[in-house]
Amino acid sequence: MDKKLLVAGSILGILGIILGAFAAHGLEKLVDANAIKSFETGVRYQLYHGFFLLILGGTSFVNLKMKNIIFYFVLAGVLCFSGSIYGLATNNLSSFDFKTIAMITPLGGLLLIIAWVVMLIGILRKQKD
Repeated sequence: MDKKLLVAGSILGILGIILGAFAAHGLEKLVDANAIKSFETGVRYQLYHGFFLLILGGTSFVNLKMKNIIFYFVLAGVLCFSGSIYGLATNNLSSFDFKTIAMITPLGGLLLIIAWVVMLIGILRKQKD
């Protein structure tokens, strides 16, 4: 499980850096400043949660069952939250209207919050070593 968390955190980080560079150097001529700012918000939260998975995978302050639950909430949350923001920010570049699925963004945020709550519960339940 720890390796899965570390690999997923690394992938989220790598993709976050690539997407951040794309926002800074590729999108500026294609979308307006507000769209770039939104896109960067998606990148920032993706990177935060990549680090979250790396920290979680490198520690033992929650048990494996909780780590597994957190892993899936984070992946689903990043996909829904950051992914929908990427789509909305670049909406005019696609034939798909991402505004039709805009409610996925707050759902993704909720999933990310739940992941943090699960971690808190796991920490509080952890027996002293």
